[in-house]
Amino acid sequence: MRDRSFDEGWVPLDRCFRKRVVSLQQLDAFLAYARSQPQMAERLKTPMDLAELLGWAAELQFQVEEADVIAAMVREDEQLSDAELQHRAGEEARKLRNFIPG
Repeated sequence: MRDRSFDEGWVPLDRCFRKRVVSLQQLDAFLAYARSQPQMAERLKTPMDLAELLGWAAELQFQVEEADVIAAMVREDEQLSDAELQHRAGEEARKLRNFIPG
């Protein structure tokens, strides 16, 4: 079997996993810091798009990527009970029903 460690663009899976864990820790640290500052905590309560959130984190020297936000959302969903997931799915279905004409 050929050693793929020298192939251009190939990164060992364990290194990818470590990077994602570190990045997710950066997101957690950013959110903890923002929640600890009253003015920033208020800003977190307002709707913002992903680019704005990532830009804000970068301004504060946190290395957060889109994949980190998605991983955090998945992590949160994994902690919900079946009933909570069904409730959330129902809310999303109602939004779609009102959005789709006809």
